[in-house]
Amino acid sequence: MNPKVDWFFNKETNWQEEYATLRTIVLDCGLTEELKWGVPCYTFQKSNIVLIHGFKEYCALLFHKGALLADGHNILIQQTEYVQAARQIRFKNLAEIEEKATILKAYIYEAMEVEKAGLKVAFKKTTEYNIPEEFQKRLDENKALKTAFERLTPGRQRGYLLYFSQPKQPKTRMLRIEKSIAQMLAGKGLDD
Repeated sequence: MNPKVDWFFNKETNWQEEYATLRTIVLDCGLTEELKWGVPCYTFQKSNIVLIHGFKEYCALLFHKGALLADGHNILIQQTEYVQAARQIRFKNLAEIEEKATILKAYIYEAMEVEKAGLKVAFKKTTEYNIPEEFQKRLDENKALKTAFERLTPGRQRGYLLYFSQPKQPKTRMLRIEKSIAQMLAGKGLDD
């Protein structure tokens, strides 16, 4: 147990017992406990394997390379259609965690083997993402914007393309694009 992470487990939350049980299960597998992104993250050979986090309706173990796991029990969940690598196992109560303790350890050990083998998730290339026609038109009209967008990291480019593609209404897509132009010209991503 890493004392720097204790505050997470000691804070008042609906998931306190569940978090403590998940912590014990994960640490029993020999992973190193660290604090990353404000939550307990467990590493093997300095690579992220799994983290514990919670939401209003559930708490979860999130496997960083979950897409590479066999998922023989069909319990891994892709959070959204856009998440490429990570997968969650969700819990609504302590009993669910206790019932699956052996299965959870098996998934953790498999994730460690994935890391040992050096396996990598094949990420979709930015060029494979759809560019909304409204954004393509703005890129064609504004060479500075096109250059700025092309200079962004692939992750920032994908972030914008997903953000612009989500609305069903062209008007909403245009509003999002217009609001984001200054940010892109400044070389920043959506959340920078």
